Amino acid sequence: MAVTVSDAPEAKQYEARVEGESKVAGVAQYIRTTELVAFVHTEVSPEYEGRGVGAALARTALDEARAANLLVLATCPFIAGWIARHPEYQDLVYQSRSRVSD
Repeated sequence: MAVTVSDAPEAKQYEARVEGESKVAGVAQYIRTTELVAFVHTEVSPEYEGRGVGAALARTALDEARAANLLVLATCPFIAGWIARHPEYQDLVYQSRSRVSD
């Protein structure tokens, strides 16, 4: 099953489609700034779960963040978990520079 992922900036999300189908199989929603991209929600339609759609979304979105020199803030548990399982993407993770403490 071939999965194509494209950025839909007007909707602030990456969209995955399965070859031969027009329906969106999954999305990764984001908020982008000049320094980073925050991934806030990822969802794959139930009929496509376990078929690599989420992985395609994560890999494409993170590769594009790297190409744009953006750091990644993964508030979405799926993207955070995917990065944790793929150490080659750890360098993208945003680290707070705040020195404020309680």
